[in-house]
Amino acid sequence: MKVFGPQTRSALSHAPDNWYAVDWRRVERNVRGMQIRIAKATREGDWRRVKALQRMLTRTLSAKLYAVRRVTQNQGARTAGVDRELWDSPESRWEAIGRLKRRGYRPLPLRRVFIPKANGKERPLGIPTMRDRAMQALYLLALEPVSESTSDPNSYGFRLNRSTADAMAQIRVCMSRRDSSQWVLEADIKGCFDHINHEWLENHVPMDREILRKWLKAGLIYKGQLQATEAGTPQGGIISPTLANVTLNGLERELGAHMRAKFGIGKARKLKVNVVRYADDFVITGASKEVLGCEVRPWVEAFLAVRGLQLSEEKTRITHIADGFDFLGWNFRKYSGKMLIKPSKKNAQAFYRKVAETISGHKAIKQEDLINLLNPMLRGWAQYHRHVSAKQAYSRMEFLVFRKLWRWSKRRHSQKKADWVRKKYFHVVGDRHWVFSAPVVRDDGSRSLLDLYQLSGTAIKYHDKIKGEYNPFDPMWEQYGEQLRQGRMWESMRYRKQWAKLYMSQSGLCAHCGCALTDETGWHDHHLEYRMHGGSDRLSNRVLLHPHCHQRVHAGGLTVTKPVPS
Repeated sequence: MKVFGPQTRSALSHAPDNWYAVDWRRVERNVRGMQIRIAKATREGDWRRVKALQRMLTRTLSAKLYAVRRVTQNQGARTAGVDRELWDSPESRWEAIGRLKRRGYRPLPLRRVFIPKANGKERPLGIPTMRDRAMQALYLLALEPVSESTSDPNSYGFRLNRSTADAMAQIRVCMSRRDSSQWVLEADIKGCFDHINHEWLENHVPMDREILRKWLKAGLIYKGQLQATEAGTPQGGIISPTLANVTLNGLERELGAHMRAKFGIGKARKLKVNVVRYADDFVITGASKEVLGCEVRPWVEAFLAVRGLQLSEEKTRITHIADGFDFLGWNFRKYSGKMLIKPSKKNAQAFYRKVAETISGHKAIKQEDLINLLNPMLRGWAQYHRHVSAKQAYSRMEFLVFRKLWRWSKRRHSQKKADWVRKKYFHVVGDRHWVFSAPVVRDDGSRSLLDLYQLSGTAIKYHDKIKGEYNPFDPMWEQYGEQLRQGRMWESMRYRKQWAKLYMSQSGLCAHCGCALTDETGWHDHHLEYRMHGGSDRLSNRVLLHPHCHQRVHAGGLTVTKPVPS
């Protein structure tokens, strides 16, 4: 069976003949080289060249390999579309590469599912088939360089190396000083993903229009019924967040240009209008309530209306900073002129409900297993808020979780006295008392205590905001981007100290393929000498590999060597 067409084969002199024979470092280098050229043409405004380079990239074997790997290594790889097909073997992935062709391509309808939201409602998701996901990932490789090169400086959602913490830090920059903006427009777009105008997308998104139209009009299947899609981009498609970003790009730049044109450069600067956006959530600061209500909001409504969108009347409001506002799970407020950013009450309540449900739903589980369930949740919530004034919230949450665990413990031994229960489930660890911990036996036979994660022990650290002009596809930002990636990966690993040490000793690269280890790719801890053969757990016997590289090493019986620190 032929996997590649004649054009693809003729363009490759040393094409791999199976999934495990792929040189992934070369694949990433080829794709990135093309993306850099697309970004350069975008910055120069040469749109004919952009289109030609995009077409060239989507036809290369490297891009197809990269796209298949991306959709088979992410969290949704085990969720099938309407055809119930999964690419869960090297053979199926290799065969899939030959199916990523533009000619004759016809996407299947999406499978409609619903997931719960924090407010108790449900969010609709559209699950594409594996082939459609791979095609979206393929064309996303060509769209991302254009999107990044034309994005607003203070747009932070679904962009490389940008996060909610960057958005929070930008608001701090805009509103923390005494002479900063005092008013903020909290904007909420009503059903953003569900109402974007298809015609606008087809005319303004710089990608293959025919392919885009097929995705937008693919329809969805819910309860066995086919439903047409007349507007919006399906939440669940890998390209949907970028399409939403492209739709809202220009909100900051065009609003700034409008204010300067109407009021002049000097007056516009004094109005202190700043936009901070994360995906479809954004806030706009201003020097007065009047400028936000009479000038900014009507302009924003007109900007959105062209794209088929509108603001939610119930959730859009203008607030003074002294009264505070919530954004991305934080509360921003000035107390006697001093800005404090804290975890919002709504965010803390939603998190506690999740923890309480986990504890209540596992009444008969072993204490060790319950701790292993809770620790990732507690660590994740604590790390999300570690850049703001969260000590008080940590202490409060710790007390609530302790109270819930005490009830859990007493319920298991209703006939025992409280002191007996305390000694069984709670221990003294260092200078800490009443630590919920369980005795465990390590691999070497020694015994130790497995502790519940200590929220109040999380260090608070000021976040270094990413530079607004940063473009991951511009070579002049290469060194800055590398430092940024390694620094943030170190932060995400800081509570797994051994992984952090391995990561830094490998310069953030996979020990097998030499490509970057990121949150998106994930990583596996590999023993150079297998433990079943007597290998130890010492760092000198371990390296970090990509999940697919780890699978490849074990399947092929390959040998990995410890990289030499550069």
